[in-house]
Amino acid sequence: MTETSSSQAPSLGRREAVAALLHARDNTLVVTGLGSPSYDVHALGDRNDNYYLWGAMGSAALVGLGLAQAQPDRRVLVVTGDGEQLMAFGSLATIAVARPRNLAIAVIDNHHYGETGMQMSHTGHGIDLARVAAASGFAETRTLNSLEEVEQAGKDLNTPAEGPRLFVLKVTPENPPRSLPVRDAVHIKNRFRAHLGLAAE
Repeated sequence: MTETSSSQAPSLGRREAVAALLHARDNTLVVTGLGSPSYDVHALGDRNDNYYLWGAMGSAALVGLGLAQAQPDRRVLVVTGDGEQLMAFGSLATIAVARPRNLAIAVIDNHHYGETGMQMSHTGHGIDLARVAAASGFAETRTLNSLEEVEQAGKDLNTPAEGPRLFVLKVTPENPPRSLPVRDAVHIKNRFRAHLGLAAE
């Protein structure tokens, strides 16, 4: 199912939107992109099944793909920003071709590059990531403009899919207080592996 995006201005609070998305998370593995998406997820409470990416701009979607392929019986959700997903534009085509049924990407889209001074991003100039994903072959894309839509999308992540899904959450350009995960990448990796029942490396 593909829904066209709305032309209305972003109106969701980012922390409230991410909380609504993850409300029905259950055992979903979550990969977070560089910067604000990591802060947003961490603000809900640190968890061993959160994989925070530090200094890996543009990598979140493809890390999620690799995880989904390695753990086909687990649901995987990537929470990333519009700036990072724009940097990883080609990852949408790769994910569409791989067609994992257990992977969803949530793009927190504030139309700005929040980590570098709030310059307007390409989505603020009209690039529609949901339509790009749909054209690439994603099984489902949605643009979400209300908390009710976000909550329903979060619930729908627990239902079977025919392929990858992408949700664009239209949030206001704001920088809430940072909620910082631990910056030790080895620690994050090892505790995530331990959560999956794998040995540390």
